[in-house]
Amino acid sequence: MKASNYTKETIKNIGVTERNFPEFGIGDTIAVSLRIKEGSKERVQIFQGDVIAFHNNGIASTFMVRKIGANNISVEQILPLYSPIIKEIKFIRKGKVRRAKLFYLRDRVGKAARIKEHVLTKEEKLARGIGSEKAKAKKTKETSKTTEEAKPKVEAKETTKVAAPKVEETKKQETK
Repeated sequence: MKASNYTKETIKNIGVTERNFPEFGIGDTIAVSLRIKEGSKERVQIFQGDVIAFHNNGIASTFMVRKIGANNISVEQILPLYSPIIKEIKFIRKGKVRRAKLFYLRDRVGKAARIKEHVLTKEEKLARGIGSEKAKAKKTKETSKTTEEAKPKVEAKETTKVAAPKVEETKKQETK
């Protein structure tokens, strides 16, 4: 019997729909808005922490977020990327790390468990969609100026008449 057109990769990607989440990676601090059902009520709870692991596995892709809770107790949560319980993800800050998995943070306490911040440039902030509204407005103005500059400018030259000094007046001034 001949195999169908499905491969491991195509099976993993069945049902994957594009989620409009910001780009984030290992070491970044994010705030995940989770839908929580309690009986017939539904509410949104925010879980903010550092991303310590990311598993790319098609529709089954997951990421692990670690936060420090009350009394310095760490709480880790494994969240499926394509799950409907995730309402939105907000990017807080970029972390400066050199590893793919940050499980060593589990053994650290206090300041040692912190991740250094990678300072983003203005261009990187605008590319990620973070930053002040003034900067976004300024960028839109700059793009509109560049489109205006691309258009050829045709201006009508105004002619102004300047009265030449009278010859008689200059002679009178010289004689005095």
